Amino acid sequence: MLFYFAGSMIMHEPSEECIADFWEKGILKNLPISSSNPNFVKAASQLRESIYDKTIFAKEIHEDYLRLFNDRKTGMAPPFESLYQKDIADRSGYDSYNVTEFYNSYGWQSKFQGRIDDDHLRIELLFLTLLIDKYLILDDEACKGEMRIEIRRFINYHILSWVREWNNKVQSYPNTLSFKGIGNLILSCSEDIFVILEKKSANSVASDLLKN
Repeated sequence: MLFYFAGSMIMHEPSEECIADFWEKGILKNLPISSSNPNFVKAASQLRESIYDKTIFAKEIHEDYLRLFNDRKTGMAPPFESLYQKDIADRSGYDSYNVTEFYNSYGWQSKFQGRIDDDHLRIELLFLTLLIDKYLILDDEACKGEMRIEIRRFINYHILSWVREWNNKVQSYPNTLSFKGIGNLILSCSEDIFVILEKKSANSVASDLLKN
């Protein structure tokens, strides 16, 4: 749920309905409280403090969206993996296969294909939630073990490899706390899932945390 709303906020210009759902209808109040990740603690604080004046909040968050995400070339923090992976490869020789190939290996195709590039963060988060859903319904421990490896591999290659750098930009350029909180929320949830699934054997605690 958190990935769904956070991803929506960075893909589409925030609508009044989206703002109401995220800030006013309990989603912020229901943020999981079990995370000790400092990025999550900061995200929760930023989001709860962000809506200080409803009369100008929608206008300011709209302006932030346009400044940060609206254009792949001119946005201050465009959420496309390939823009950051190239820099990583240039600096360290890091190389990973195209994220579309990862999708294809699971027979998955984005419903936005042809309109929004596959390496957009929202698309990657949608795919990650699909993998987590598959993991949660598996009964066979061997299969769960393989799926844990796959989820961590996807997070490592296609999210954590660039989202920290993207989030640094998100923390630098907005005029409001809203997108700063969303950036930290995406990063911290990805980090937490990666750590949770590092365990060699599945357990109910891990499953409950993933559902959150």
